[in-house]
Amino acid sequence: MPGFELFGDAERKELNDVLENGVLMRYGFDGMRNGHWKAKELERELESRFGVKHAQLTSSGTTALNVALAVMGVGAGDEVIMPCFTFVASFESILASGATPVLVEIDDTLTLDPAAVEAAITPRTKVVMPVHMCGSMAELDTLKAICEKHDLLLLEDACQAFGGTYKGEMLGSIGDAGTFSFDFVKTITCGEGGAMLTNNSDYALWADQYSDHGHDHMGSDRGAETHPFLGYNFRISELHAAVGLGQISKMDHFISIQRRNHGIIKAALSEIPEVSFRRIPDPEGDSCGFLNFFMPTAELTNKVVDAFAEFGIDAYWNYYNNNWHYIRRWDHFKELKSLFPLSDHIKKGMERLKDQSFPQSDDLISRNISCLIKLSWTEEEVKDRASRMAAAIKSTL
Repeated sequence: MPGFELFGDAERKELNDVLENGVLMRYGFDGMRNGHWKAKELERELESRFGVKHAQLTSSGTTALNVALAVMGVGAGDEVIMPCFTFVASFESILASGATPVLVEIDDTLTLDPAAVEAAITPRTKVVMPVHMCGSMAELDTLKAICEKHDLLLLEDACQAFGGTYKGEMLGSIGDAGTFSFDFVKTITCGEGGAMLTNNSDYALWADQYSDHGHDHMGSDRGAETHPFLGYNFRISELHAAVGLGQISKMDHFISIQRRNHGIIKAALSEIPEVSFRRIPDPEGDSCGFLNFFMPTAELTNKVVDAFAEFGIDAYWNYYNNNWHYIRRWDHFKELKSLFPLSDHIKKGMERLKDQSFPQSDDLISRNISCLIKLSWTEEEVKDRASRMAAAIKSTL
């Protein structure tokens, strides 16, 4: 990842189709389209490749989460359990629904710790939202069992794990709903875009309507359509869908490149005793968009980060000091710095964050280094990078 590294003729063809017929909106204008429905085509491709009955494209991964939570009936008074290591969109979408995000520890998968999830369940809990961070998956069997035991819904945020699988099933297709992001730095990019997947026909119908101002999409006269319920403008455009349609044709190729490059680097680092790797519940299903490893201490991890810079290694993160992906630096979230008033339920539910600590996650994230696996690297470049990464780590020992 990201897919923009390998833009080419496929994307240009799909974009030119849209520009030539002139209809940039995904709904309506049937007579002008000359048969071109890029968003619908991409949704059918997602359904086919992910083995689900329904896919709904949206304007972003964030709005895909907004839509998923809405069709699941999540709102004021509800709680959604999520990990403390994720992208900020996860808690933004929960707050936007009117529900309260309940943050819990991660484990050595770098995803939700099932024991922490079980301990956080209250009578207000409605959804458990694992986030498949950095290309790999959460303990989905265990989380599904917890949801079934407590009659909860499972929503997969698979935005960083496009193309990954768990025991033969595609990530994003396993829960009651799953979401993807197709922003500029994802494995498959639309520039901006997202998708919600589900096998629930009610969720699918509601998602199609909710993401377009509540339009029922009945008939061919958009002005005559009714609105069964309130909705919002979370539509993707035909231009963005066209880019994604060109990209998804390369999906298998992209994943194979990631796995090759990931394997070369991991093999080189595996020879260093001080290096350990994240636990992957199903190693065969890793999308390999990132390589995540741990050093024995936070102090040594910081030394490796400095050494990487000296050895010319780019595209890596230590998320402990990152503003986007870990609870430690989310001051705007912990202090509820909102432009509009939040409900008393959210304010009360969020009070726990003032004193809540995440010692297990702090330890894991402070010792973790996450390396992006690029698609554009040649095999020779990957081998050179692996050699320099190993040399940089050894220089700190």
